[in-house]
Amino acid sequence: MSEPIPTIIQGGMGAGVSTWRLARAVSSLGQMGVVAGTALDQLMLRHLQDGDLGGHIRRALAHFPFPRIARRIVDSFFVDGGLAENENYKPVRMHVAESSIDAQALCIAANFVEVFLAREGHAGPVGINFLEKIQMPHLPSLYGAMLAGVAVVIVGAGIPMEFPAAIAALADHRPAVYSLAVAGPEPGGPFQMTLDPAAFLEPGQSLPPLPRPAFLPIVSSHTLAAILLRRLGDGVAGLIIEGPVAGGHNAPPRGTMQLTGDGQPVYGERDVVDLDAIRRLGRPFWLAGSYGSPERLKEALALGASGVQVGTPFALCAESGLDPEIRRTLVRKALDGTARVFTDPRASPTGFPFKVAQLEGTLSDAAVYDQRRRICDLGFLREAYRRPDGSLGYRCAAEPERAFVAKGGRAEDAAGRKCLCNALVANIGMPQQKPDGTFELPLVTLGDDYTAIGRFCSGTNLDYSAADVIRNLLG
Repeated sequence: MSEPIPTIIQGGMGAGVSTWRLARAVSSLGQMGVVAGTALDQLMLRHLQDGDLGGHIRRALAHFPFPRIARRIVDSFFVDGGLAENENYKPVRMHVAESSIDAQALCIAANFVEVFLAREGHAGPVGINFLEKIQMPHLPSLYGAMLAGVAVVIVGAGIPMEFPAAIAALADHRPAVYSLAVAGPEPGGPFQMTLDPAAFLEPGQSLPPLPRPAFLPIVSSHTLAAILLRRLGDGVAGLIIEGPVAGGHNAPPRGTMQLTGDGQPVYGERDVVDLDAIRRLGRPFWLAGSYGSPERLKEALALGASGVQVGTPFALCAESGLDPEIRRTLVRKALDGTARVFTDPRASPTGFPFKVAQLEGTLSDAAVYDQRRRICDLGFLREAYRRPDGSLGYRCAAEPERAFVAKGGRAEDAAGRKCLCNALVANIGMPQQKPDGTFELPLVTLGDDYTAIGRFCSGTNLDYSAADVIRNLLG
């Protein structure tokens, strides 16, 4: 990216919360809009089966550089007028390490569509956010975003050491590789996933080189930041420094996990990022985690940051992908003083602490969670493991405990885990229908500054815009 990255980076909140509509609104106002790169293939197909209101996905696919793939997607999944009320979405194969060309093509197209729509109608930069923990779709997701002209790639929830090399290869449409973390004690080295752009070219087709997006890893320690810069050099354009009060997945506390009386992780002095050390690294950096106020923005700039990454205020604005009823209920709770966020050390099957907004009728309610029958039918957060014969298998700590243990998982690792895949899709009004005809329930993640969200509202009006957030932050 040749232009400087703006002061405000809008957080890339998935699945489907940081939509193209939100990113476009933010980028149109001169800041950095970011789309969430989580499960975009599933979400695009659900939008098509809901009738593609406004025709946005089909309009974007008309610009996709591989027309045959675009036509096949529309012919297979578009439902004119949308599915019937009790008709379930077509199942889509879960991601696997040995991904098929068709699965890769679908993922490339979905990421292209999301970035294309976010960039439409303005000249501002658009970014995409990936979770390192969700590795299997990395290469096709990255390629699709780059085909659409994404300016910045942001990666959190892990150590994304291999992104710069993948960006360099895909910019020239060369084969790219990415190492998949494989769990289990069985022998066998890391598995190399591959993507060859030539597999998607149509007869006689060639494509010019793609612009290389800037790469911004999300880190929670100066030590990790230094390692990334030492290993990757100029492949890292800047850093996002995230504290444990940010929404979504948080880095675990350093040292032995200790819990508060109500069961939340205790973060101490070892978890405070040394900003003096960050400044000495000589890269631009943005601070994240409860920086959604003009006072905190000024504080960040005074500390030498180039700006801030802000999530929660944008998650609750009108352009957010959150279901409007859920969004307004959460805003109302903030306005009446009953908002609460719980940092749950067990909820996420990734093993990372996960921020959960307390909301009646969702999986944040222990009684509601206890009534849910475990099932793994989306599989975004599955991990690969080695079977005794050396082949790859897939498991998730939130799947039925007996199945998880049969795959070599430990029963204690399954306790208290929640199916984030189904819950996060339910958050945006696209819940999976269960075999008994009922629908999966939401589980909303927000940062600790959710309680102060009233600063963006006017009186008792529960709707505010991305422009209101930016105007407030910039004073």
